[in-house]
Amino acid sequence: MKPMFLLLGNIGGTELILILSVILIFFGAKRIPELARGLGKGIREFKDASSGVRREIEEGINTRTEEPKEGRP
Repeated sequence: MKPMFLLLGNIGGTELILILSVILIFFGAKRIPELARGLGKGIREFKDASSGVRREIEEGINTRTEEPKEGRP
C-alpha cells in the first residue's frame, strides 16, 4: 500500500477521509461501485496490454538470437 501513498505525497488520515467523503457526495453511493468496476477493468486491460507487449519483445529477442549467422564473414 505504500507505493500508492508515494503518488499522493504526504497525506494524512483526515485528508483521506475528506477526499473520500467528497467523492461520496459528488457521485453518490450507487455510482461508486460502477466507477470502481470501470477502474478495475481499465487497470486489467492495461496490465494485459503491457504483458502482451513484454511478451512480444521477449519473443523478438529470442528469435533474433536463435537465427543462424550465415552470410556474415
